Amino acid sequence: MELDEIFDSVESRSLFKNKQIMQSNHSPEDIPHRDEQIKSVASILAPSLLGEKTSNLFIYGKTGTGKTLSVQHVANELTKRSGENKILRVEYLNCKLKKVADTEYRILAELIKKLGGSVPATGLPTDQVYLRFLDILENSPEKLLILILDEIDQAVKKIGDEFLYNLTRLNSELNNTQIIVVGISNDLRFLDMIDQRVRSSLSEEEIVFPPYNAVQLQDILRKRANEAFKPNVVNEGVIAKCAAYAAREHGDARRALDLLRVAGELAERNSDKKIKIEHIDNANEKIEKDKILDVVETGTKQFQMILYSIIDLVDKDENKSVFTGDIFDFYDQLCKKVRIDVLTQRRVSDIIAELDMLGLINARVISKGRHGRMREIKLAIPNNIKKKSKEILEDSLGL
Repeated sequence: MELDEIFDSVESRSLFKNKQIMQSNHSPEDIPHRDEQIKSVASILAPSLLGEKTSNLFIYGKTGTGKTLSVQHVANELTKRSGENKILRVEYLNCKLKKVADTEYRILAELIKKLGGSVPATGLPTDQVYLRFLDILENSPEKLLILILDEIDQAVKKIGDEFLYNLTRLNSELNNTQIIVVGISNDLRFLDMIDQRVRSSLSEEEIVFPPYNAVQLQDILRKRANEAFKPNVVNEGVIAKCAAYAAREHGDARRALDLLRVAGELAERNSDKKIKIEHIDNANEKIEKDKILDVVETGTKQFQMILYSIIDLVDKDENKSVFTGDIFDFYDQLCKKVRIDVLTQRRVSDIIAELDMLGLINARVISKGRHGRMREIKLAIPNNIKKKSKEILEDSLGL
């Protein structure tokens, strides 16, 4: 088939009316099944409209439970209401972005940039960057800065909790402006990770967003599908199947929307006139594969080293069980080979637990009698993407 024909046929084959509506970064006017949580966020932050500093707010919930959408919705309404009064300013920062939140310096540099200032990308002592941040805040017309830190747990895992303590301590040095921190975390145990001294300086309120159930997910999907697809494109049973997959994944609406969007793209590519249940199954397989490869590619160097150790040990003998001790010995040798610092056994154990939580491995504790207990590790990466995962790791680690 000539390329011209392929390009010409795109329009006639398109099943989408507006694909943007199915993207996870789309902000709908209406956020179904989150009225109660939105009201709670609004009630806590409402006094800021009078220029009063409110408690810091921490919001928890699994991925795709509407946390960011709901907070941004309230933030937009607050900004609208405060209008020309210059009482408050809202800034949003995603702590998962590598180039933004991998050091305290970079977080501050990004905040300064958002407030209209600038600092060099590196080179200044961190305390000088804090002074620059203070100076900008003191000279800003607003009385309050509401700082939304999304995926805040990612920053704390990377750089520790000191930056949170420093942020909250700034208020005692500020005369004209005060900072309100709104932290959003996918980790329900986030505050347990934080030092008691930091915790007491936060004086926080907490709201937990529960996962969506299958019926609520169907509602969300139906609403978006009506706006995103052309009429009569989505077959009966497709939305229910999508919702069932996502409900199994802790009620993740983002996952459900991705499934339906990718199913639509696969149907289009096949020149099918409708999205059928088999397209959902194929989309699920594709997303699973992409998700695993993405986790492998974006993990820290230490995360990648430990995962590579497990894959290599499993490759040597697929019938043999791999234990934590074997992994540590292999990893220790690998660190020396690529000249990376060796982590303690306890830290390696933490990363193995993280790999287990992400579904890349299955770990179970078994008793070795008088030799104590240890974890038996099995690789959970499907064979069809194991080779690709290993290639990514070898490339990243320079092996």
